[in-house]
Amino acid sequence: MTDRIRIEHANRVTTITMARPDKKNALTQEMYGVMANAVNAYGTDDEARALMFIGEGDYFTSGNDLNDFAMSANRQATDKDELPPVVQFLHAIKDCEKPMIAAVNGPAIGVGLTLTLHCDLVYAAQSATFAAPFVKLGLVPEAASSLLLPAAIGLANASDVFMTGRILAADEALRMGLVSRVFADSDFVAETQALAAIVAQAAPQAMRHTKALLRTQTDKVGETMTAESVIFADQLRSPEFMESVAAMTQKRAAVHP
Repeated sequence: MTDRIRIEHANRVTTITMARPDKKNALTQEMYGVMANAVNAYGTDDEARALMFIGEGDYFTSGNDLNDFAMSANRQATDKDELPPVVQFLHAIKDCEKPMIAAVNGPAIGVGLTLTLHCDLVYAAQSATFAAPFVKLGLVPEAASSLLLPAAIGLANASDVFMTGRILAADEALRMGLVSRVFADSDFVAETQALAAIVAQAAPQAMRHTKALLRTQTDKVGETMTAESVIFADQLRSPEFMESVAAMTQKRAAVHP
């Protein structure tokens, strides 16, 4: 198990901490594998009643580690058990029948934003920001976000977020409906832990039913996730992605003829 993901259990709450602060909690395939296993274990643990994602330090997560993903771009798999860890993680959060909470303590970029769309409650610190700069990287939305984000904040807002890659402040994300509540940075950990405790104390079967009633498009989410992943994988091997990464490394604007 990588030490870049920390998993803790207390008072019926499972907390998954993305703990790679030196890289702004950028996620690798190894980290996704650990999180996938943790989410699946939570789903079958009768003693765990709530799950919370949070980042260590000043970031929630800066998204995927691009070097790690570039190296794994050619991986092929047909059996679900052999799917890349990131895909296993996406299946895990899609299929989880129990409540999940995103405690967005800082910038949530790329999958940092799209992960929140699978969480039932999204709390943000005042300093948190959100961005989905996929097109800036020559990539496309993932995690069924092309379906879930318009459903959450409307097509016009989702198009603005995806097509410009702009940064949303916590208060704007709250107004759009992307975030459930915003708390002062100094109160954030205490507030989110208190709310997680409330969720964990609720009747578990009623909570499962409530989540199922609120999320009725599971099949459509899965179909969208699969369609996105095919295009995403193609784009990872594309000249657009290679140029975007090179431009980022060289601190210049990307050139796409």
